[in-house]
Amino acid sequence: MGAIAEVVTPVFALIGLGYLAARLRWVDESGLRALTFFVFTIASPALLFSGGTRPHAGGSGAALAQVGGALLIYALMLVFARRVLRQSAAEAAVFALACVFGNSVMMGIPLVVAAYGEPGVPPLLAILAIQTFTLLGLATMMTEIGLNAAAPWRHLLKSSLAGMLRNPVILSVLAALAWSALQLPVPRVARYTMDFLGAAAPPLALFCLGGGLFGMSARGLALETASIVAVKLVLMPAVVYAIGLMLGLTPIEMAVAVTVAALPTGANAFILARRYATGADRSGAAVVVSTALSVLTLSLMIGHFRATLP
Repeated sequence: MGAIAEVVTPVFALIGLGYLAARLRWVDESGLRALTFFVFTIASPALLFSGGTRPHAGGSGAALAQVGGALLIYALMLVFARRVLRQSAAEAAVFALACVFGNSVMMGIPLVVAAYGEPGVPPLLAILAIQTFTLLGLATMMTEIGLNAAAPWRHLLKSSLAGMLRNPVILSVLAALAWSALQLPVPRVARYTMDFLGAAAPPLALFCLGGGLFGMSARGLALETASIVAVKLVLMPAVVYAIGLMLGLTPIEMAVAVTVAALPTGANAFILARRYATGADRSGAAVVVSTALSVLTLSLMIGHFRATLP
């Protein structure tokens, strides 16, 4: 519990600082938009490209279990949001992303390293490389389709593809995959520069989340928020665990895959919702509530998996 609290406390401190800055008018709406733009278009792509071009091996089974479970739940939550919650297609796309996209960078990396040591790093890197492109790409495409549903199919296809290709996060992952496949070296100066930029992404994303929470109305969000939190903290790790059993994952792969699946909703889900101006309230609320409750759920989960490792 103590190690997890050490990771979670800075998360809430940054969210609270952002909220306080917005409340005291230290940062206005235009300032938050500028910071969000920096996180989404510069800092996060630098972080992902730098991480994606570092050498790592193994972990494909963990990535398959985690991303496979996320895609299954994403599809189910799309249907749930449309038919039960009566959300628009664009709202449903963002809602479903909040159910499956965890805080893999700000919490996942330090938590996995602290809990499982160096053996947990390769599976974690494999998951990060695949889930970012797959889940953010899918959510972007579905949101674009929802926002342009009345357009002719050619225009719809064009706008959806253009929306994905305009997404700097997706482009950075594609670039990293291509760079690694070609085995091209990354110049040391470029690596240091990207590392400097990338280090700003997690804390600034949380700061923007806190600033965005100021002025939000929680009215009517209880069911949506509770649904996201229950799916993210309970259903998601259960499904990934079942898939991991079917795939015959090693103990360390299973531990990392399920732990990543159980991470609270990530700030990127809120950033995407804010970018498209749809469902930002519920995504922001889900980040805060799921992060608070994850202190207990992750403590129990990590305690179990640490006991299974040699």
